[in-house]
Amino acid sequence: MATPLIDAFGRSITYLRLSVTDRCDLRCVYCMKARPEFLPKSELLTLEELTHVADAFIRRGVSKIRITGGEPLVRRDILTLIENLGARIGSTGLEEVCLTTNATQLPRFAKQIAAAGIKRINVSLDTLDPDRFDRLTRGGRLSDTLDGIEAAAAAGLKIKINTVALKSGNADELDHLVSWSHRHGHDITFIEVMPVGDVGFDRADQFLPLSAVRERFEQIWTLNDLPDRTGGPARYVRVEETGGRVGFITPLTENFCAGCNRVRLTCTGQLYMCLGQSGRVDLRTALREGGPEALDQALDEAMRAKPEAHDFDVSPGAAPAVPRTMAHTGG
Repeated sequence: MATPLIDAFGRSITYLRLSVTDRCDLRCVYCMKARPEFLPKSELLTLEELTHVADAFIRRGVSKIRITGGEPLVRRDILTLIENLGARIGSTGLEEVCLTTNATQLPRFAKQIAAAGIKRINVSLDTLDPDRFDRLTRGGRLSDTLDGIEAAAAAGLKIKINTVALKSGNADELDHLVSWSHRHGHDITFIEVMPVGDVGFDRADQFLPLSAVRERFEQIWTLNDLPDRTGGPARYVRVEETGGRVGFITPLTENFCAGCNRVRLTCTGQLYMCLGQSGRVDLRTALREGGPEALDQALDEAMRAKPEAHDFDVSPGAAPAVPRTMAHTGG
């Protein structure tokens, strides 16, 4: 293995979030505008190039890769990349490949994803009310996502539900989501809304601190803190009454930047060292014009440039921390 990826603050980078598309078949209100402008397909890295870049990260010590989007399963021939990366698990330093999805395409792909070596997936689900789901996703059908979750479970995939806590969107049913998830054998993680991109809403109107959510849960259940870590920023508790786990991702109320171990690669080959900062390194140009050596040099540059912390601000009227949307960066 080549020199490990260690940034200027001594943090080891072992986790790559690899976006394969900015396109999605839903239009979630915290992620994109109602009428988003998608990137030209000509700007995207090919599946072969995505594999080459992933290999460069693996050589430098990355042990976990999460495939993201947009919705990754809407990309044509995405199973080719999933199978390529799955084949590297165990035979290199790569320990795990995961997937984040809205589940709408899982009835088509769940069995093949499992066969490729994927063990765990995250499914975005913010409500169990069909009408509210329609509003939050701007036209999505709850039944499509639930069918996908069922298909994934039948294929043997371990499912974790990801829910963005929205003050004016789903605050009144978060405990119901916990009960439903645990009843079906799924962990659930709640995420504070992050001011990434202009989505047509003031983030202060959406932001619900997870400290308040946890206080509400503690009025209903007994929560026991756990030391569990799954490679990302979530901190977990066990609900004594259900036996299931609940995670909390708190970039605003409980900053976790000191332990950051990850970077994000967009589908166009731009490496963002921090979700809440604009600094980036162009890996696409390095790969296409300089090959493996230039790619390694670009990764070294990225480690020198990785900032210490994000600049998120959800004060009323505050501008987004960065102009790019979550779908463009990679969710």
